[in-house]
Amino acid sequence: MSHYAKVLNGTVTQVIVAEADFFKTFIDTSPGTWLQTSYNTRGNVHLNGGTPLRGNFAGVGFIYDFKNDVFYEPKPYPSWTLDETTWTWQAPVAKPNDGKIYDWNEETKTWIEVTLG
Repeated sequence: MSHYAKVLNGTVTQVIVAEADFFKTFIDTSPGTWLQTSYNTRGNVHLNGGTPLRGNFAGVGFIYDFKNDVFYEPKPYPSWTLDETTWTWQAPVAKPNDGKIYDWNEETKTWIEVTLG
């Protein structure tokens, strides 16, 4: 089984799972382009050591960059920048790596520890 993403105006509008033979005969009359996407590709790395496909596994609302042939998430915050090696968004300050849960505060441009309880 393979995953296919439907792209309309540069945005993923649908993701389906289908056998390759079925997909070849699948007729979709609505506008858009269907592209294969890999469930095992994240951050432009194939999780099982294979060849990554199109940067990231596509999700509804993701952006498709036709020039670079990659999928990536919409920009989460105005201050974040797109890493064109991993095709992931990077905060201007690295997230602490201490095992705690953090949320980004765009106003202060800092990571704020989330306390559960």
